[in-house]
Amino acid sequence: MTVDFQGKERTMQQMSKFLEETDRKVREDAWRRSTDRFLRDSGALDGLYDKMVSLRERIAKNAGFENYRDFVFPAKYRFDYTPEDCFEFHRAVEEHFVPISRELDEDRARRLGLDRLEPWDLRVDPEGRPPLTPFVDEASLARGCLKALRSLDPGLSKYFERMYDLGLLDLTSRKGKAPGGYQDVLAEHRLPFIFMNAAGRDQDMRTLLHESGHSAHTFLMNEAGLPNYNSNGNLPLEFAEVASTSMELLGGYHIEGAFYSRDDARRSNREALADIAKLFTWVATIDSFQHWVYTHPAQSREERAKAWAETFRRFSGLEDYGDHEDALRFRWQRQQHLFGAPFYYIEYGIALVGALGVWLRYKEDRGSALNGYKQALSLGATKPLPELFAAAGLEWDFGPRSLGRLARELRSAVKEYSE
Repeated sequence: MTVDFQGKERTMQQMSKFLEETDRKVREDAWRRSTDRFLRDSGALDGLYDKMVSLRERIAKNAGFENYRDFVFPAKYRFDYTPEDCFEFHRAVEEHFVPISRELDEDRARRLGLDRLEPWDLRVDPEGRPPLTPFVDEASLARGCLKALRSLDPGLSKYFERMYDLGLLDLTSRKGKAPGGYQDVLAEHRLPFIFMNAAGRDQDMRTLLHESGHSAHTFLMNEAGLPNYNSNGNLPLEFAEVASTSMELLGGYHIEGAFYSRDDARRSNREALADIAKLFTWVATIDSFQHWVYTHPAQSREERAKAWAETFRRFSGLEDYGDHEDALRFRWQRQQHLFGAPFYYIEYGIALVGALGVWLRYKEDRGSALNGYKQALSLGATKPLPELFAAAGLEWDFGPRSLGRLARELRSAVKEYSE
């Protein structure tokens, strides 16, 4: 999808940068044009999803399961938690993180002087400062990331440096390029490759740190002599995302001088932690929605849209979709996992718990935290999830007690960075 905007044809990723502009009219125009472009295909995407849900239901029935949700848990090797644990996670997010999300939105609206937040008011700096610009091109993005990683840990940085030297990075958005971002493994060479769609945003810098955590995971498993089964396709995703999200958080301590001045680094880290609180609520939204979809396979499109809107409002912040009902009804279609990777999303919530645990350990004892992190990554898929968490010095718990503690830590850290 592309949009003609300000005299240029732009990808959807490139359009997202305009949502950070201080001129509210520019933000609104960018949001409306992007949304209108997406809605042009909403009917086709609805039809595609109908077919996918139907086929997945048949797969489950053929395998002797009552529904696709019950089929997918053993299919994804989820032997250490159940759908009921997911429901408990949803409730804990609603109790501990939804209030933080709404507090952040109240503060944002107050600082912007707005009675209500429109969808195009969510990424602009509430102090009216221009958008953060950590890099100008692909080379400066890669060099900045390498500098931050060298400051974090020379051992970890050598992995990224090898990828940089071998040209295993495809980082910037361009017309015709597939959306999204990921790390994959070139199986014959057992080398990682990073693909993403950078457009000059602070979030792009975070994404590269995130994917470099995945690539470090691959290198550490290689060094441990572990076999590369199915391009690491059997690696527990819940812990693979601990590898990446931890790198994102720890790397944040070292972006000053690599990408930013001290003040801009603090601003970036404040927004990153606020985004984590928001991400908890989005994970709960997507996961809860999928549980509904695959336990109601005969759903009509109208029933699905209604279920989505109810789920969204249960976990959302204070953004107002009152005048944009179609944009809300089809908002779920922008989450690619729902199409190509069904039931892949709770992993991010579990991983956030683990990564925040690594982050808290790093604040207290950097050496011990890094050693535990690397030791756990070196185990690959040779241990079950609770033992992987234990190897990193973390507790296996993503219920209300753990989330309550992490919510308090996040609220305190956001406040500290705001001062």
